[in-house]
Amino acid sequence: MASLAGWPEPRFVQTNGIRMAVYEAGPKTASPPLILCHGFPELAFSWRHQLRDLGAQGFRVLAPDQRGYGLTDRPEAVDSYDMEHLCGDLVGLLDAEAIDKAVFVGHDWGGIIVWQMPLLHPDRVAGVIGVNTPFMPRPPVDPIAIMRTRMGEDMYIVNFQKPGEADAALAKDVRKAMDFFMRRPPREMPASAGLASEKGPDGESAFALLKMIAAYDPAFDPRETFLTAEEFAFFVDTFQRTGFTGGINWYRNFTRNWERAEGRKEIVPQPALMIMAEHDAVLPPSAADGMETHVPNLSRCLIRECGHWTQQEKPGETTAAIADWMRRTFG
Repeated sequence: MASLAGWPEPRFVQTNGIRMAVYEAGPKTASPPLILCHGFPELAFSWRHQLRDLGAQGFRVLAPDQRGYGLTDRPEAVDSYDMEHLCGDLVGLLDAEAIDKAVFVGHDWGGIIVWQMPLLHPDRVAGVIGVNTPFMPRPPVDPIAIMRTRMGEDMYIVNFQKPGEADAALAKDVRKAMDFFMRRPPREMPASAGLASEKGPDGESAFALLKMIAAYDPAFDPRETFLTAEEFAFFVDTFQRTGFTGGINWYRNFTRNWERAEGRKEIVPQPALMIMAEHDAVLPPSAADGMETHVPNLSRCLIRECGHWTQQEKPGETTAAIADWMRRTFG
């Protein structure tokens, strides 16, 4: 599958105690390089369009399968997936590649990581690009407790805290799960309050993911996929091999990350770009309101008619937004 759509063979680097698979494009002399960080349930392959097209435009681009995903190691201990480990992996990648500083680009969970990079490792960050995921300051209360109170036990992030349950449910039928995830939003997509939602229209917990997937029948789904059959097979084949536990373990560190961030200064002084998707039901554009309080050197870009999987749904627009900002910011 490595030859799919020009997808390169991985290289492997030792970083922070794990072996990480990294895919690269563009000239090694280009600076600063871009490090593309994926979310859940994704892979470095989620950035295939940007890796190819940004590399062709003269940018150096590296996209890792992150800890727990794809061809990268999957440690067993849950606390091996906390923020210090996830950010430390990226620092180790820079060290392995003899890179001083990079621009970190993150979508979904990758966005959470890249906004933490300048807080934990400011001397290694030239800039930050968030795709759908805004900078989120530390809440005054444990975020899992907040979500459990407001949205109930079936809300997916709360549910993910239960050892093994979501892992088994998603792995039971990987094809069905990925078919549910990897689609465009409905054509008539109402405005979403995202994770600020408390209850769905039927009174159930908002984002009761496992119940939704259990009841899902792709034959009756009017949403369009944005993947070719070969691309879809790449995701399915990978997660059939690896399972979902590595990625779910990122969620199981929400409380630990919150505890360890107490007292941390929450200002990102580096230049930053926030790419928002008009119809993201989980991370809507409104989630980025007020970001300038914590990210004073911020630019914004809104991609219209786009759902949650922005770099795959609207690859050209996403690539253009990144390239234009890089040229304006770094010349």
